Amino acid sequence: MKEAMFYQNPKGDLVVCSLCPHGCRIKNGNFGICRVRKNIDGILYTTNYERISSWALDPIEKKPLYHFYPGSLIFSVGSFGCNFRCKFCQNWQIAQVAQVPTQEVSPLKLVEIAESQKDNLGIAFTYNEPTIWYEYVYDVVRISKERGLKNVLVTNGFIEEKPLREIIPYIDAMNIDLKAFKEDFYRDITAGKLSPVLRTIEISKKFCHVEITTLLIPGLNDEDDEIERLAFWISSIDKRIPLHFSKYFPNYKLNLPPTPVERVKRARQIARNFLYYVYTGNIDDEEGSTTYCKKCGAPLIKRNYYNTRKLIKGDVCEKCHEKLDIVM
Repeated sequence: MKEAMFYQNPKGDLVVCSLCPHGCRIKNGNFGICRVRKNIDGILYTTNYERISSWALDPIEKKPLYHFYPGSLIFSVGSFGCNFRCKFCQNWQIAQVAQVPTQEVSPLKLVEIAESQKDNLGIAFTYNEPTIWYEYVYDVVRISKERGLKNVLVTNGFIEEKPLREIIPYIDAMNIDLKAFKEDFYRDITAGKLSPVLRTIEISKKFCHVEITTLLIPGLNDEDDEIERLAFWISSIDKRIPLHFSKYFPNYKLNLPPTPVERVKRARQIARNFLYYVYTGNIDDEEGSTTYCKKCGAPLIKRNYYNTRKLIKGDVCEKCHEKLDIVM
């Protein structure tokens, strides 16, 4: 354990956490909603510090990041806990339970392990919600940044502005889950709020590479008008932000039928009216996983799930010489 950052002790044994917008008021001996920040005698501790539940060397496209060093591998790590309660959680075994097998790894040791991985781009904090692992992630990214590794967050974006601004100078790329574009979905399905996530996207885009993912759930967040509003809002930030639509499968506490493939493809068609780069994920769709030049439409990068084939050699389209919106 380690004393947490971002909390206040207004009186007695009560602490108020200010890491995320829940603002949990935590009594002595209790945890916040994330299940990892605990009040012990008026001091807030992070119980997942240096605790690793899983790691793997993944394709960068698995995050998913399609415009950030495409075809690269990145060392991906996770811990446990989450500040959301998504009924459809895909990683509930580590995100939504209190006890998870872990191993202890110091920040420096994690960076050294990442450096030892062949052809590794950097470190991606993923699998569970990395922002509630804040103290450990913060210590790791400062070391890894100095040593030339890239730092990636795969996050729900539910974090207060002050901690976000403190860590963002050390982050190179983020994939942010925009789970829906209506507050009642966030309230009823995730136990969160939409507006802080939108703020995170707006701020993060000014400092690092950002891509967005939306998991489409039939009848809950896949209506045409919601897709239009979501894509239009992203375009108001930057039309070049890549948007990924994924197919939902029943999991955890939600047993709705899987999203039809044609619904995922239609969402992409709608969003392309507002954004240059829209992708379909976790389905067999070559067109929906290919990157096209925004000016002439020539294919630039083709993908078969996580297998990537570049049709370019430099940082411009070889057909029309348009500058590519890809970090390479």
